[in-house]
Amino acid sequence: MPGDNLLCPTQNVIILYLYFEYFVIEYKLMPRLPLTIEYALLGFLYQRPRHGYEIHQQLLESEGPGLVWRPKQSQVYALLNKLEQQGYITAVVEAGETYPPRKTLHLTPAGRAALWDWLQTPTPQARKMRQEFMAKLYFARQMDPPLTAVLIANQREKCQEWLAACQSHAESFAAEQRFEWLLYQFRLGQIDAMSRWLDICEQELASLSPH
Repeated sequence: MPGDNLLCPTQNVIILYLYFEYFVIEYKLMPRLPLTIEYALLGFLYQRPRHGYEIHQQLLESEGPGLVWRPKQSQVYALLNKLEQQGYITAVVEAGETYPPRKTLHLTPAGRAALWDWLQTPTPQARKMRQEFMAKLYFARQMDPPLTAVLIANQREKCQEWLAACQSHAESFAAEQRFEWLLYQFRLGQIDAMSRWLDICEQELASLSPH
């Protein structure tokens, strides 16, 4: 019958509960940090002062941060305004004869400190590795190899925490709860792959170091 393969209400509730549990696990393990992907914008200004338009254009390129984060221009400007309000950047208005007044953005000492703090802080949730950690890795490599090593080491430690928590939950299921067990095995496989990829990052960094 067509409806024979449909999940019963109880199974639907179990699946929804498991997904909810995933997010609860991650949020319980990770402290709520104010550091987010927007701090990547500070990395552009660490290199030199820039205009907001220039930063957005760099994010449109098919290399570097543009491979992992493609915000709209309006979003970039909104985030830059937020960072300015927080005191992490300052804007100097330039008046030109052949173009409208425009802002040149500079990184403040507070912004520099916030950037370095962000780059050393492990990404708090596994689902943010693809975007946030990649942005951190890009700027850390640009700025300071020892900083990159710290970032990788801190993130590996965080992955071990995720693995331990997921393994504990996987072992808590009864023998008849095979679907739930398989779901957590999938999760464990993802985190294990992240850990092995961090090993590759570390090896690549070591190959670039002078001997």
